[in-house]
Amino acid sequence: MPKVQATGTNGNGRRRGRGVRVATSLAEINVVPLVDVMLVLLIIFMVTAPMMTQGMQVNLPQSSRARGVNAQPIYVTIPAEFAKTRIVQINNDEVRVDILQERMKQLMLERDDKSVFMRADAGVTVQDLATVWDKLIEAGIEKIGMATRPVAR
Repeated sequence: MPKVQATGTNGNGRRRGRGVRVATSLAEINVVPLVDVMLVLLIIFMVTAPMMTQGMQVNLPQSSRARGVNAQPIYVTIPAEFAKTRIVQINNDEVRVDILQERMKQLMLERDDKSVFMRADAGVTVQDLATVWDKLIEAGIEKIGMATRPVAR
């Protein structure tokens, strides 16, 4: 808010200036709108972050003997459109099937447990499943498990 200062007279009766002088105070930053914008951005990021970490959408087949896994497994996911794209997913990384063998060899270098879990969409053909299975065997994987979901009762 500007401050109005009256100007006085000097000793000979003349005015020093042209009239009333307006002096402004130092500029102050209003942080309330900044805080409001930052809180809105925080809420937007909190809502959208879980949507970004989602992997490929796969409809797992059902099995009555399905159990949970307690180790830190490596998942190879085969999506329904594998026949067209020839892309699988290793945990959260998408990989073309022709370089799957090399990527799996690199992942297994620092691991003692040479096991992998395959998650295949229920619409994947047996030939596509066998193609990925062969690449995993060629990479030196000792155990390959199939991930399924329990039957809804």
